[in-house]
Amino acid sequence: MRLFLHVMLVISSLALILLVLLHKGRGGGLSSLFGGGMQSTLSGSNVAEKNLDRITYFTAAIWVICIVAVGLLVRIDA
Repeated sequence: MRLFLHVMLVISSLALILLVLLHKGRGGGLSSLFGGGMQSTLSGSNVAEKNLDRITYFTAAIWVICIVAVGLLVRIDA
């Protein structure tokens, strides 16, 4: 069980990083520093952004569940 949770934690962490980086920049943060602040006429569809948001929220929920489960297992073993 512990190995499965650690593997899921690593996979969900990497997926969450990738999904967050796929999001479109909204403002003058670091994304505009590297050229992400320019508006494009070929911007993505609104449906694609909503689906990306949903997938990101789902992956974040899995990540939080794995973190809590690993924390509980460490506490039980200690």
